[in-house]
Amino acid sequence: MKRLIIVSPCYNEEAVLQQAAATIAETMRDLVNKKKITPDSYVLYVDDGSADNTWEIIKSLHEKDGIFCGINLAHNVGHQYALMAGMMAAREVADVVVTMDCDLQDDVEAIEKMLDKHEEGAEIVFGVKVDRSADSKMKAKSAEVYYKSLKAMGVDTIYNHADFRLMSRKALDALAQFPERNLYLRGLINSLGFKTDTVEDVIRPRIAGESKYTLRKMIRLACDGITSFSIRPIELILYAGLFMMFIAVCMFIYVIVSICMNQSAAGWASIMMSLWFIGAIVMISIGVVGTYIGKIYIEVKRRPLYIIEEELKYDSPSCF
Repeated sequence: MKRLIIVSPCYNEEAVLQQAAATIAETMRDLVNKKKITPDSYVLYVDDGSADNTWEIIKSLHEKDGIFCGINLAHNVGHQYALMAGMMAAREVADVVVTMDCDLQDDVEAIEKMLDKHEEGAEIVFGVKVDRSADSKMKAKSAEVYYKSLKAMGVDTIYNHADFRLMSRKALDALAQFPERNLYLRGLINSLGFKTDTVEDVIRPRIAGESKYTLRKMIRLACDGITSFSIRPIELILYAGLFMMFIAVCMFIYVIVSICMNQSAAGWASIMMSLWFIGAIVMISIGVVGTYIGKIYIEVKRRPLYIIEEELKYDSPSCF
């Protein structure tokens, strides 16, 4: 049997937390009864600087049932950093860690399948979404564009996998060796090199509340993934420059031919169009290169990824 710790980041989840906690506790106890995990396994909620009563609910759950533990971050640092905080806190005592969102849209029944895959030798098991009918059409379509964009930019990622996964202690120890501050865990974990496997994840409707992954956050996450694992945007700037050089040569030949044939060259409209086109390419190029330089700036400062304000530790010999 393995000691399992489920890590769930929370941000303003007071509407869903109580009901979701009851479901996950029932799942954990079922796994203990099946002798899949040890009785000292528990759930670790990471409150990512919520502005509502999320942390108070976590403390209440901890007082009522020792299966629930918690970490309260000093301020909102973002989903990926909250996940990292939970995984690093759990890796010292856990045999395996499962990360999943606290709204339980991911299939909790897939956790048992993940444990089975781990017993078969997989150090990392990814939950891959096979049915997104519970998501809105907008979210499903934006997710499709998100994964295709990452693939087009050369980022090694698993299609329809988010942050529902199992990791062994060996994989967590390897992840802890990466000091980078620009976290994109979906790409970073996939690059560790250990034996991996997948299980099917059927998305369920949210119990209550709204998803915190807005379109703006998804676009930002995609940009982080691309700029953290690919230099293709800079390569595209080079290709754009070569294309513009080709256009410039063609325009030069056109002007020379027009003069030789005693014809007037193109008027001011074509000149202005060329200027606007060149200006747009230059501004986009500066923006792309500036993004990479900004990431270097963040890395070299070596600031901590997160600061823990309060921690509710596991203090019960058995919660089952």
